[in-house]
Amino acid sequence: MKVLITGASGFIGSFLVEKGLELGYEVWAGMRGKSSKKFLPSTGVKYVELDFSSSDSMRRQLAAYKQDYGAWDYIIHAAGLTKCIDKKDFFRVNEEGTRIFVDSLNELGMQPRKFVYLSSLSVFGPVREEQPYSPIKESDVMQPNTEYGKSKCAAERYIIENAGFPYIIMRPTGVYGPRERDYYKMAVSIKKHVDFAVGYKPQVITFIYVKDLVKAIYLAMEKPVENRCYFVSEPAGYNSRAFSDYIQKELGIGYVLHIKAPVWVLWVISKCAEWFSYITKKPSTLNGDKYKIMKQRNWLCDTSPIENELGFVADYSLEKGVEETIEWYKKEKWL
Repeated sequence: MKVLITGASGFIGSFLVEKGLELGYEVWAGMRGKSSKKFLPSTGVKYVELDFSSSDSMRRQLAAYKQDYGAWDYIIHAAGLTKCIDKKDFFRVNEEGTRIFVDSLNELGMQPRKFVYLSSLSVFGPVREEQPYSPIKESDVMQPNTEYGKSKCAAERYIIENAGFPYIIMRPTGVYGPRERDYYKMAVSIKKHVDFAVGYKPQVITFIYVKDLVKAIYLAMEKPVENRCYFVSEPAGYNSRAFSDYIQKELGIGYVLHIKAPVWVLWVISKCAEWFSYITKKPSTLNGDKYKIMKQRNWLCDTSPIENELGFVADYSLEKGVEETIEWYKKEKWL
């Protein structure tokens, strides 16, 4: 069985490649020519260059592949932007790039048995914010309030509205683990004895360890289901300090200064960070989108469909996942 994994050089993509090889798939990594292969296995992976910015280029590349190798049995579309300088790039890459890809597959008769799209819980935005918080459900109306969430929502709708296209859409909550760089910055801050949080209203956060997300994606490929959307999360919700507390424990840090600021302070910092990002031409982890994500209070989501239909159960609690992640950061000299 052949599987194409787009965004294979990324944090999640590299784990998808490793798991595919472990399961015995013929794994094709869809990447840009200059993408790093640092975290990809040195053997066993086949490569194909794909240009998601141009319909003509995409069709030429796919047609050439089809002539030599046929079509893929499965496609996991994990390529996408999570941060950028110009917010229009979210739609250019996440929405337009997906549309170009799906259209090209259809035009060339290269529809896979299943097309797994990696979306995000952010497509729903701040729903069910009334206390006591209840899990976001698939039946809730999407209200994305970030440009990232809106672009993912638009891509989802295009896939769903493509009649006869066999899709599975995965909507993970916060994904963490080895090789990830945003949560890593929290670990760096904790090592310096400082933890920063915002908002005084109670917040419930959810997480999924990268290996559990990968497990869920392959279950979705192999189970007899299609044209479904699933939230992917550890069922438990955590308070806003849980992640930093587990990091502190694993680092063996005795004292941490926990700073909790009003939401407006984060807004000011985010605006400054965006300005600095524009000047330096480097995307910032903290920006207007991130401000809205951190401001959101309820990240609980209904995991019963993925549990009942795919038999998915997360292997990692947050404590276990943070332990393995920090161990990797230490081993790789990131910390």
